[in-house]
Amino acid sequence: MLLAMTTDPRTRRAPAGAAVLREDVTEAIRAAVFEELATVGFARMSIEGIARRAGVGKTAVYRRWKSKLSLVLDLVSAFAAQGLPAPATGSLYGDVRALLEVASHALRHPVASQVIPDLLVEAARNPGIADTIRSALFDSQQGVAALVVRDAVARGELPETADADRALDLILGPLYWRLVVVRGDLPKGYLDDLAASVVAALTRG
Repeated sequence: MLLAMTTDPRTRRAPAGAAVLREDVTEAIRAAVFEELATVGFARMSIEGIARRAGVGKTAVYRRWKSKLSLVLDLVSAFAAQGLPAPATGSLYGDVRALLEVASHALRHPVASQVIPDLLVEAARNPGIADTIRSALFDSQQGVAALVVRDAVARGELPETADADRALDLILGPLYWRLVVVRGDLPKGYLDDLAASVVAALTRG
């Protein structure tokens, strides 16, 4: 991202003497967090371990995040913010199939396949994690599903009573089970068949 010079009065300057946070250090810490989560899990992860893996001191981590929880939640939110793109293929089947393709790749990412299941366990004990996961992962994807349903209703492919939450369950549920829980491979033609099944289920009402 290019930062343009501006005379906007709302632009703030760092206070005199304030530490400038180096972006390369921040990125090294983020990468270390993902590696630590995938290796030892959230419960056993420590700021010390993150700092050691990133090759920085603990103070470098604490300058950016106050705790390992705030650090992990920030990274999960940033990852989820990338979100699922809203497809516009012109048909319900095409939109569902496109979402399945993107979701299948996303669920193979280390954040999804290793980190998120561990965080879901922690979420059962920590309301802060639960709320962030819900807003970061569920809400954004629910919005995409709502767009798919809305467009299908406008084309006359679905009734006005079509439920976006149900669509999201049907699209992502089987993929999450197979790729994250069972950790199995997708057979040839699986996404095509699943897309057809999702459309059939939604059009039955």
